[in-house]
Amino acid sequence: MAALLGCQSAHALTPDEAYAVAAGDNDARIAALQLLVVKNDPGLPAFLEALAADSVKVAGNRAYIVEGDTAREAASGQPAKLPDDAEDVVNNNRMSSEIEAALAAGKLSSTDPAERASAIEALSNAADESKLAVIDKALASEQDARLKAQLEMVRAKALLTATDAARRIEAARALGERASPEARALLMERLADGGETDAAVRGALQAELDAINRKLAWGEYAGVLFTGVSLGSILLLAALGLAITYGLMGVINMAHGELMMIGAYATFVIQNLFRQHLPQFFDWYILLAVPASFLAAAAVGAVLERGVFRFLYGRPLETLLASWGISLILMQAVRSVFGAQNVQVENPNWMSGGFEVLSNLTLPYNRLAIIAFAGLVLLGITLLIAKTRLGLFVRSVTQNRPMASCVGVNTAKVDTMAFSLGAGIAGLAGCALSQIGNVGPDLGQNYIVDSFMVVVTGGVGQLAGTVYAAMGLGMVNKLLEGWSGAVLAKIMVLVIVVIFIQKRPQGLFAMKGRSAEA
Repeated sequence: MAALLGCQSAHALTPDEAYAVAAGDNDARIAALQLLVVKNDPGLPAFLEALAADSVKVAGNRAYIVEGDTAREAASGQPAKLPDDAEDVVNNNRMSSEIEAALAAGKLSSTDPAERASAIEALSNAADESKLAVIDKALASEQDARLKAQLEMVRAKALLTATDAARRIEAARALGERASPEARALLMERLADGGETDAAVRGALQAELDAINRKLAWGEYAGVLFTGVSLGSILLLAALGLAITYGLMGVINMAHGELMMIGAYATFVIQNLFRQHLPQFFDWYILLAVPASFLAAAAVGAVLERGVFRFLYGRPLETLLASWGISLILMQAVRSVFGAQNVQVENPNWMSGGFEVLSNLTLPYNRLAIIAFAGLVLLGITLLIAKTRLGLFVRSVTQNRPMASCVGVNTAKVDTMAFSLGAGIAGLAGCALSQIGNVGPDLGQNYIVDSFMVVVTGGVGQLAGTVYAAMGLGMVNKLLEGWSGAVLAKIMVLVIVVIFIQKRPQGLFAMKGRSAEA
């Protein structure tokens, strides 16, 4: 093999070699092709591309490349007269795969890393013992660490097909060192019925598979923990606004989800404005979308409080019915303006991709950003309620409205500002949700039930309870999903919440607010 590699620069495709690749049974054609790949003939890629495009015909021990009305001799590329008895070359799936792998092998020496990565992927699809010479040659020259790791995986995959048992055991050890989901899949495939027949090799494969499973288990546990925290942060964002409007003000706001939808559409509008007028700053549109989504939802909230809910305080059933009607109006209004179809909100580049912690655990940047964003929103709300004059007024009106009014607090103004604050936080939740999914008129409907569950479980009017409930429900949901599936997990969580509320109606923390006064 080394001799073949060494003579590559002096080799030129001969008519017999071209004919051997184009005609005969598949085993002979593949064997001839593999010999040519190792020689790395400069004329081979054009011939293989013609083969892949079904543009090759054979006649009289010669192969011809036919393009339209012209024909060329495959080996030399010189124009030639196509014999009348020329026959088409037919490639079945196996032969097509070998041609594709041979073309990929030729691109492994490209100076473009993207082209080499594409070639490695194509070579991986047809990796077997016959490709080892090409793979070893590419490994010796590859400088990119990521591509080198991919080549080593392809090499291990090829070694698994070796006829020598010692080489298959070598492949098992190499895959065991990788400890990745791909390595586990390769070992499981080899151990499947009809795969590996040698008892010693099977033992080595099984031992490495067990070792990989033990290593990957940590990544899977961490993945469940992260997805639970991620879901909890989304539930927290969705429920924080409701904790104010429902928890503190006693308004059963069924339009809370639609206020989130308004925040998401505000993000969509800002994204489009940046794309059209400031494309060079597109990666930072989210910095303007955050306050825009807050203000848009807060403005709608202020109108709703002044126009509807102000006249319904103390009548929770009527606020429920009124807000349900408002939610339908808002959804139809959005359909009229933006259409009934979902719209796409694109992540900024710095939020795309993920941080690889383990081979089977990658933390998406957009999820990490939402977790951090939820923490910042929670901190801001806590400080606003506990440390500012508005927060003091909200707490005083919530705990004793007549006394607050007697000491000069403008309770009507406080009501409007508090409701607008809750609506604005819902808008922020919509902005965050737009980064992980499509935005549509029904966006809020997916979160309204979860939001109420979080607020009720945590204790109506308690921010701390909202945090614990959101994180708890998020973790429980993801743990159950891994065991029973998404739908059953949702049902089980709902049953757990109902049982919990039966045993502890006040939630995790005691109820405070106007409802408690009643």
